[in-house]
Amino acid sequence: MALVLMCGLSFSGKSTLATQLAVELGAELLSLDGINVERGFHGGQGIPLEEWANTNRIAHERAGALLASDRHVVVDDTGSPRFIRDAWRATATESAAPFVLVWVQVSPELQRRRVLANRDQPSRADVTDAVVTEHAASFEPPIEEDPLVVDAARTTDPATVSAVVAEIGARIVRSPTPRPRTGGLGSPDGTGPTR
Repeated sequence: MALVLMCGLSFSGKSTLATQLAVELGAELLSLDGINVERGFHGGQGIPLEEWANTNRIAHERAGALLASDRHVVVDDTGSPRFIRDAWRATATESAAPFVLVWVQVSPELQRRRVLANRDQPSRADVTDAVVTEHAASFEPPIEEDPLVVDAARTTDPATVSAVVAEIGARIVRSPTPRPRTGGLGSPDGTGPTR
């Protein structure tokens, strides 16, 4: 079992790639946008911070349960800012599961073309210009976190998908088995300092 976290800006192709990765890996797909929809929210229109926190909590609970049942999990989210990635790493560690970060990089030009094309012929919920701009301005790229980097223009290319699946498999094999944290603040029992 492993936890694979997607990372990138809106309209980079994260969800498209995440869906394909879940199929190829035999993993459960966990979409934070999907959880928001279940809860009656649309992230592209802006969601209050406390509601994002609730969605995130639900996602972590579901991921932990899936990992505990020995399932691979692909998390479809923006993976930014960094504290979000760190929290997913902690969830993987608590479940003794390898963690793999997949960063889909999109140029501003390609992102804008995709936003406008979606407005002409909707294939997903719209993301307002204000939300796109704010997210791009606040995005914290995982440059020093050893991500698997994917070009947004290639997220539907079968050869790219196969290469990403192969690299995820290689990283899972190379990954030392994390030991669950116990006895720390933020740990399941919350009794003391971590480490």
